[in-house]
Amino acid sequence: MENEFDYLIIGGGSAGCALAGRLSENPDTRVCLLEAGGQGDGLLVNVPSGAVAMLAKPVNNWIMETVPQKGLNGRQGFQPRGKCLGGSSAINAMVYIRGHREDYDHWAALGNDGWSYDDVLPYFRLNEHNERIDNEYHGTDGPLWVSDSRTGNPFQNYFLDAARECNIPITDDFNGAEQEGAGVYQVTQKNGERWSSARAYLFPHLDRSNLTVETLAQVQRIVFEGKRAVGVEFKQGKQLRSVRARKEVLLSAGAFQSPQLLMLSGVGDSHELKQHGIPVVHHLPGVGKNLQDHPDFIFGYTTDSTATFGLSPGGMWRALMAMRTYRKERRGLWTSNFAEAGAFLKTQPTLSAPDLQLHMVTALVDDHGRKKHYTQGYSCHVCLLRPRSRGSVQLASANPDDLPLIDPAFLDDPQDLEDMVAGYKMTRDIMEAPSLKRWMKKDMFTENVNSDEEIREVIRQRTDTVYHPVGSCKMGTDEAAVVDPQLRVHGIEGLRVIDASIMPTLIGGNTNAPVMMVAEKAVDMIRGQSRIG
Repeated sequence: MENEFDYLIIGGGSAGCALAGRLSENPDTRVCLLEAGGQGDGLLVNVPSGAVAMLAKPVNNWIMETVPQKGLNGRQGFQPRGKCLGGSSAINAMVYIRGHREDYDHWAALGNDGWSYDDVLPYFRLNEHNERIDNEYHGTDGPLWVSDSRTGNPFQNYFLDAARECNIPITDDFNGAEQEGAGVYQVTQKNGERWSSARAYLFPHLDRSNLTVETLAQVQRIVFEGKRAVGVEFKQGKQLRSVRARKEVLLSAGAFQSPQLLMLSGVGDSHELKQHGIPVVHHLPGVGKNLQDHPDFIFGYTTDSTATFGLSPGGMWRALMAMRTYRKERRGLWTSNFAEAGAFLKTQPTLSAPDLQLHMVTALVDDHGRKKHYTQGYSCHVCLLRPRSRGSVQLASANPDDLPLIDPAFLDDPQDLEDMVAGYKMTRDIMEAPSLKRWMKKDMFTENVNSDEEIREVIRQRTDTVYHPVGSCKMGTDEAAVVDPQLRVHGIEGLRVIDASIMPTLIGGNTNAPVMMVAEKAVDMIRGQSRIG
């Protein structure tokens, strides 16, 4: 392995793979990508329903937890994060959602020039290869394949019929002119296989002589000369290695580990760094602050229908038979992303954008799949899209092997709880509408929950993440910002952060597609030239 490159990319996740693939398009640019996990390939990743085997286990997964959450009755939350090439795009539910126009216009209004919806839409299109939709909102030539569900699961239609019975409009494109309504999610799949950021951007180009990819390479710290980032130290096996950057270090380790690595390297709140005996390179108090995540509650029901994923004898027999269909046609049960349908709703009709998102799941989900029920079932997530609560990421120690202290501060703001109560009621109405209720055998988690106080209590007991942490290295021009609108770390040369941590506020939806958009936009910033006409 060489010891000097033009660009060093820390983290081979959704953003890092996109950066590596794009920057190495220029044969004169030498790129090195460092990933702490493994290859991120194989059946568990590529077969969509394999996600269930990775979500709750240390398979391509960091398996993190939060600190005890006051708003959740002192419970610790679960935080799975991808640990392989592709990152969380290799273990997620593959839902392709960009957020709402207002999310990006709000970023621009905060002083982040170049980040309005009209500014970022071309980068979403540049990233996307949509199999069905070809219009001004979508791309058809990008590396990330986006397709319609291939499961043929009837519960998609049961959910849409229930939504109609609740007077909710139906949409066939959550990423077009209007987000509000219910529909079937498009997914990041190609021909019935998961299409992670690694498969989209990286794997087709591993033979490039100017691209070096190192797996099982856990970065220990960023190396500075004065206030310029010049390289990184990383551990591979038992060996400590170092590599230098001629131009820039690009930090794409995600909303938890990007701030952790900055702090381990001496960039952060000087008081906190000194507590851990870390020499201060630059005092930047916003590092690790402003953490945001979508609080999420799940309704769950048993059913006699074997159209769902389940651990009953009939369900397991159907899943076994479905393997033949998947092998021959890449269709059916094994193409399921589980969260097959959903909705974007408003708790108040006067809101200009939806503040709730629903994920209808064709399986009974309990505690992220860590609690098993040997029956058939279905579920529905409801999450609050723009919570007011703000949390933090802090160091547990100066040891890079120790995971950071994650505090999303779920429901710390009282209004978040009240908005969740409203979302609970709206979701319950859909799940108890005739088209779905006829399939319900038992309400597993919310039976006999009726009063507002009972709803508040069950929300505190069962709410957790829906896997969308952002904001811990926020972009902006204020004193709490970590990066500027060009994603350069304030006060430091040769270092950018490019991942979900730079989002100043949560977007209204799943965060994977927006992270790849951020990476595409960052490529033009790094090159100093635009691919947008």
